[in-house]
Amino acid sequence: MTTPDTKRDEDAVRRYVESLGLVLSQIGMQRMPARVFAALMTTDEGRLTAADLAAQLSVSPAAVSGAVRYLEQVGLVAKEREPGERRDHYRLYDDLWYATFLKRDRMIIMWRDAAENGIEALGEDTPSGKRLAEMRDFLSFMLVELNGMYERWHKLREEKNA
Repeated sequence: MTTPDTKRDEDAVRRYVESLGLVLSQIGMQRMPARVFAALMTTDEGRLTAADLAAQLSVSPAAVSGAVRYLEQVGLVAKEREPGERRDHYRLYDDLWYATFLKRDRMIIMWRDAAENGIEALGEDTPSGKRLAEMRDFLSFMLVELNGMYERWHKLREEKNA
């Protein structure tokens, strides 16, 4: 958190938000959700209203609305409302990276299972069946490795915070 003794160079922060947004869009995230995510990542509180985001990013509330809807769908932000308030706040999840990759874990399982179904339909000895078998085997390998990685991450995080 920023304290009264801590000074932030707000111009540098704005440039970084745009830089991070650009990197995220270059790796496949839509541009506006990337900028909104970057703005949330650089806010000490980890939460902002749609109006705050629109003002910070110099965009319309409609652009923010579409971006946060996308970010909610992919599991990167949550919408919450304080009792008695009329404005929604958008916040990052506390264990953001773990939660995000767990969601990816479910997608990998679905992808692996779809490959298995294709192998049954095409036959394991056909060229296309062999490609699907390799995909299934790779995805199964990834699931095992990811689970080990999650365990190591939590252990490392606990040690760091102890």
